[in-house]
Amino acid sequence: MILAAVAGVVVAFIVAMWMGARHQQTALSGQVDRLIRSRSAEGRTAQSATQPLDAAPAPVARYLRWALRHDRHIQEVRINQIGALRTDVRNERWMPFEAEHVVVPPASGFVWSARVSVAPLLHVRVRDALIEGRGSGQVSLLSAFALSADAGTPEMNSGSLHRYLAEAVWYPTALLPSATLRWTGIDATRALATLTDHGVSVSLEFRFADTGEVTGIYTPARWGKFPEGYRQVPWEGHFREYRERDGSLVPTEGEVGWHVGQQWQAVWKGRITAFHARSES
Repeated sequence: MILAAVAGVVVAFIVAMWMGARHQQTALSGQVDRLIRSRSAEGRTAQSATQPLDAAPAPVARYLRWALRHDRHIQEVRINQIGALRTDVRNERWMPFEAEHVVVPPASGFVWSARVSVAPLLHVRVRDALIEGRGSGQVSLLSAFALSADAGTPEMNSGSLHRYLAEAVWYPTALLPSATLRWTGIDATRALATLTDHGVSVSLEFRFADTGEVTGIYTPARWGKFPEGYRQVPWEGHFREYRERDGSLVPTEGEVGWHVGQQWQAVWKGRITAFHARSES
């Protein structure tokens, strides 16, 4: 009877895990579908109504002329990544991850889904998204059982838009000057980008090498969720190893992290293993 009871518990767990994983996969597919549908006519018009590069600060114009090898606007990007992350700057434990990243620049949105290994035979699924101005995040055990979730708060919406803007080096036509993206020069190697979407505005300082590429981004105040709650903290990222992919020069390696006190500490390090961009005139 004991063996039968144990077997029943195991079978019930397996069934629950299968059902949970199927539910999570359905939810992920639904988010990607909504993201792609959100590429409305208004979004396409806003992106296509870009301003001349001569209107941009000198380092921005130099970067865009260097990075863009065609005059078509990027409509969709799908990226595979591998790397390591940690949950907090105070946590010394780095966990390996594999991720799929879908971005729709005309909609200023993305869905990022990562499988993070936390122990042998144990992983969590991390899913972050920005769709129609609404940021969201979820963590699920074994890609099946939800552990935490948050969505639609002003802090989440702003933090997600900051991330979208920082990662625009992977879809650089989104960095063309436009009605929604305004550039302000700082000096010969820095410029401030301000992006407005669904009533939310965020700004990032972009840092450029003399050879043209973006080497990093910085903001003194990005919303993040920490053990003590949401806080605005200085946030910085670095990019390197540019390669030509589907008509654009994009970085294949990067890292981002928070400033704690006077020190910057990385919390995410990644490398691109596959990249595909779809563009239209």
